[in-house]
Amino acid sequence: MTSMHCRVANTQRELDDALRVRWAVFGGELRLMTGRTPPSRREVSCFDTLDTTVHLVVYADRKPVATARLLLPNLEVARDAGGQLGIELEQKLDLTGIASPTRLFAETARFCVLEKWRHSEAVARLHASIYEESRRLGVTHWIAAANLDTDSVEDAHLVYRVAEHRGWLSPRWRVKVSAPGEPPATPSDPLYTSAERARARLGQLEGLRMPRAPSLFARKMGARFIAEPIYEAGFRRFTLPLIAALDEIPASTLARFKALESHVSRAA
Repeated sequence: MTSMHCRVANTQRELDDALRVRWAVFGGELRLMTGRTPPSRREVSCFDTLDTTVHLVVYADRKPVATARLLLPNLEVARDAGGQLGIELEQKLDLTGIASPTRLFAETARFCVLEKWRHSEAVARLHASIYEESRRLGVTHWIAAANLDTDSVEDAHLVYRVAEHRGWLSPRWRVKVSAPGEPPATPSDPLYTSAERARARLGQLEGLRMPRAPSLFARKMGARFIAEPIYEAGFRRFTLPLIAALDEIPASTLARFKALESHVSRAA
């Protein structure tokens, strides 16, 4: 029987496990990475080695199968980039007014699970571990950008309209996109069919699909969307920015976390 557990990456090997899982998913399975394939098969960014960054890795026995990253505010990055929080999303969004002495934001990103494990306990265990570690660190809110599974401008903005129709836009938070990416003139990964787009043009949004990631964040984490879609050129996908308050996560989700008894390991 497979034993599954989650660890905070405290060693070079555990960080390497996280980066290899990220490349296997983003660069290998989903083929989202642009440019030449790196010889080391790791997906790496300059935020990965900051002392305010937390990597979580789920292991099935000894095999790393899932990972996610928490970016806490970084004063050095905020100072050098002229931002408020010093997180990666601040390169795309104007987060002026978000910061407060009573709120501690963490950016959740690089959430990925190997294909074989995407319908397993690994997904719930990773979510539970992110929650547990965030609580331990005093985080009050998550900020993230949910993958919309499309590079189509029309479809990305239709997702936004569907989210609004479902009541999933934040009544409190609203931020501006400060650095919009440049999507392809001819999209290669549409989300909706021609018939679905035609329905939307008539205002018939009921029953239109939502991509998995934003739907999961909204239903399971109580997240609400705070800006229009932004195009991530490095991953060739639109994303939808969101905020989730940890105190507002649905009770059913917290019960699921409790049932897992995550107990994130931090031992070196």
